[in-house]
Amino acid sequence: MTPLELVTARKAHLDRLANQRGAEGERDLRLLQADWTERPRGARCRTLLSVLAAAGKPIRASAFDALILPPAVDLDDAASIAAHLDDIVFIEIKTANQARVKSDFEGFFFALTENEITASNLLGSQHRVALFNKMTGDILLTSVPDIVARAKSSTWQLSVQL
Repeated sequence: MTPLELVTARKAHLDRLANQRGAEGERDLRLLQADWTERPRGARCRTLLSVLAAAGKPIRASAFDALILPPAVDLDDAASIAAHLDDIVFIEIKTANQARVKSDFEGFFFALTENEITASNLLGSQHRVALFNKMTGDILLTSVPDIVARAKSSTWQLSVQL
């Protein structure tokens, strides 16, 4: 194996591992928070997103990982979702697993996507970001504006696919 092939293989392995760990962190946090529901899939997700769009809040499914739902909401029924739309909280989960991250999440480095920022703007207080430290179990429920205000630094980037 050439050095370039080795580096390429290592990068692919790390990319897979990062995705797996992020998904594991989301699952772990949902297990800790009994009142959270995993983002719906398929027709249920499409129904939720269409009700949001009809209400003037067109967001993408990638902008949230979990929901806090009022007990009366039926995600299979657009009328039920519409009736309780203002009481649904959309949660994006960011997971840390580095020892450098402190209990107040200082030192936590992560990205906010355009879809997450758009959802935050459209949903306001109905969009929350859950910072979760897998190493300590610490959880901070915050918002995109609070994160941006607290950031020590930010680096903007453009991700493209050709």
